[in-house]
Amino acid sequence: MGRPSKKLELTAEQEKALKRGYEAGKGHAYRKRCQMMLLKSEARSSEDIAKIVDSCEMSVNGWIKRYEAEGIEGLQTKPGRGRKAILDSTTDDATIKEVVQANRQQLSVAKAELEEALEKQFSQKTLERYIKNVLVVKEPLA
Repeated sequence: MGRPSKKLELTAEQEKALKRGYEAGKGHAYRKRCQMMLLKSEARSSEDIAKIVDSCEMSVNGWIKRYEAEGIEGLQTKPGRGRKAILDSTTDDATIKEVVQANRQQLSVAKAELEEALEKQFSQKTLERYIKNVLVVKEPLA
């Protein structure tokens, strides 16, 4: 048998913050990490926690170490993770808006013009998502 499981000692305030994060946290990954800490505070083994949250034992141990070092803020996903956006709202917004307004009924034509103007390759679905999530949310196309 392995060595006995170490219990994560939490103050009442830390436990309350973790429960709030687990129940109402913004992202799934963050809620899962909060759940890991709550389970570890019950003196469960990392192997058991990994099975419960559908992860690996090394990942659980890594998050426990990060929580001990940085607190609940350490459970947040750090900025800069994930795939970078192809279309950037800070630099491409005006060009995209202008071309899309000129070719409202022909998005494939707008896509071709934008690929040439922006010197980027992207799918029509990417352009549709950008229009829906960035342009329409910020301000309607008119």
